[in-house]
Amino acid sequence: MLKNLRPVGIVGTGSYVPEQIISNSDLEKMVDTSDEWIRTRTGIRERRKADDNTATSDLAIVAAQRALEDAGVNPEDVDLIIVATVTPDMLFPATACLVQKAIGAERAAAFDLEAACSGFIYGLGIGSQMVATGLYDTVLVIAADTLSKIVDWTDRNTCVLFGDGAGAAVLRPVSEGEGILGNYLKADGNGSELLKVPAGGSRLPSSVETVTQRLHYIHMNGNEVFKFAVRIMEEAALKALEQCGLSKKDIDYLIPHQANIRIVEAALKRLEVPSDKVYINLDRYGNISGASIAVALDEALKEGKIQAGDLVLLVGFGAGLTWGATVIRWPKGLKGRNLNAENGTL
Repeated sequence: MLKNLRPVGIVGTGSYVPEQIISNSDLEKMVDTSDEWIRTRTGIRERRKADDNTATSDLAIVAAQRALEDAGVNPEDVDLIIVATVTPDMLFPATACLVQKAIGAERAAAFDLEAACSGFIYGLGIGSQMVATGLYDTVLVIAADTLSKIVDWTDRNTCVLFGDGAGAAVLRPVSEGEGILGNYLKADGNGSELLKVPAGGSRLPSSVETVTQRLHYIHMNGNEVFKFAVRIMEEAALKALEQCGLSKKDIDYLIPHQANIRIVEAALKRLEVPSDKVYINLDRYGNISGASIAVALDEALKEGKIQAGDLVLLVGFGAGLTWGATVIRWPKGLKGRNLNAENGTL
């Protein structure tokens, strides 16, 4: 729990997904699978796919602009941009720098963060600390991925799972007792082999051999990742709540990582959260990595599922292995307010 620091909250959100839809029926024509097999095992009906001319930054830019508009914040007031992604436009410069240029956030520092599907949770953890300490007043956290670019469309075990999209959140100081109350982050490199893209880095630089062996695509041990996810979702949630002196009975709304409906249902059962208090959109988007929670949060807010004062729990896991959870007491509307120069509050 943050002590003797400024309270920090999410004051605006935005999201964007590509227009192209890849349905389960479309995949039936590409690999040996079926709509029934995909739906019963994953809960996914369709996913979004960026076209060949669309990069991760293109999705991130739109989500960022929508989040800033929602918060009533001008781009020139942004102090820091964090982009969580596993599919950057290129190795360098950072995708965050490309976003900075495009949205006109001329004052902002910018960097990328790589925590796979836990990226948005990690980004909130880092960004909130920057604001809480007073180093920055306004931080833009974006999670964006074009996983279709690194999916092996001949592998039926992985190509049915992933999609493309971006979500963003604006962090600023909020009133005492509101905002981010706890943020729990963990990792275990012993599971690094379970979910990875083997080639393209310094270990296996790109070569004719790595391309021929299809090492630039997602490789996953699905059974082991599933067992890990079911266990860790509950652990992360309870640890984050414990930081705040709260329990699972205090949860008003839950937004889990949208990876697999069976994982989500197992988490709900363990946390004793009723289904009407959970936002699920994986049937429409599949797993969009770190953007998963960010997009779901934005949609839940736009649909009026989350109200001021609600205790909201975000929880996710990803390659690394990484996992984490964020506890938020949802703040009151803050659109268009300016920071008080004397005390750094809104």
